[in-house]
Amino acid sequence: MTEAGADGFVRRVGWMRLFRTERERDTRFAEAERWHREFGINHRALDARALQELEPHLAPVLVGALHWTDPISVSDPQGLALAYLRRFQALGGVFLQGNATSLGAQGKGWRMKTANGPLAAAEAVVALGPWADALTRPLGYDFPLAVKRGYHMHYRAAGEARLNHPVLDTERGYFLGPLARGIRLTTGAEFALRDAPRTPVQLARAEPIARELFPLAERLDTEAWMGSRPCTPDMLPIIGRAPRHANLWFAFGHAHHGLTLGPVTGRLVAEMVAGEKPFVDPAPYAAERFRLKGDK
Repeated sequence: MTEAGADGFVRRVGWMRLFRTERERDTRFAEAERWHREFGINHRALDARALQELEPHLAPVLVGALHWTDPISVSDPQGLALAYLRRFQALGGVFLQGNATSLGAQGKGWRMKTANGPLAAAEAVVALGPWADALTRPLGYDFPLAVKRGYHMHYRAAGEARLNHPVLDTERGYFLGPLARGIRLTTGAEFALRDAPRTPVQLARAEPIARELFPLAERLDTEAWMGSRPCTPDMLPIIGRAPRHANLWFAFGHAHHGLTLGPVTGRLVAEMVAGEKPFVDPAPYAAERFRLKGDK
């Protein structure tokens, strides 16, 4: 982020898990203590009063919160992505748009159609997220790739209200985050086919509950955004060389963690393509962990 000049999009305040019942609060507090001992994950256990001091505009219906203090959040994901793109182009990269399903073998390399004409390269990386199977299936790969769909909507904060941290309403199952565009309300996961019609039922149910917790004003989006998170059965991405094709690489299936894992995935793939020693063992993410069509 620093190299791309994107530090302005980072907020180093952690995030909070909010509790409405003492039972849930105490269970999560104990769990956090264990995670701190075993993995060094830092946190603060907040009672109702301490929470109210940090988030004075939340309704006083909560019994406490678990403040994960280490994570950072991003105020403008699109702005961050565009900053990465500008840095990529400054380093000599070229951004082209085309039909990924036109990718095909050409000699020892690959060729595909773009808006600027055909593009040929010695190596190709498939990083198409939930649409990866549109390319991998015709190539003979039948990965167990499904999607979890999620929705979000932005709102103006009413009056002088301010939300200082991203917060999860644990027992109600929705998330509120302060972003550059406004307060973002996100839903839980919807299990549906990737291309099925949108059904933002969770958003409609969460919105009135969220309004009772934090003073949300009008919606800022004309319709709810929907995203599809590509998931595998073991919730690990598929990263590495394509088992049946030379000079073809996979990098997809990151589930809910694409923003976090995108940069390190890029580094890992680049090191493998260049024949360098990977900074982390890529074996757990190899495509071979799944049976491929035709395997016995």
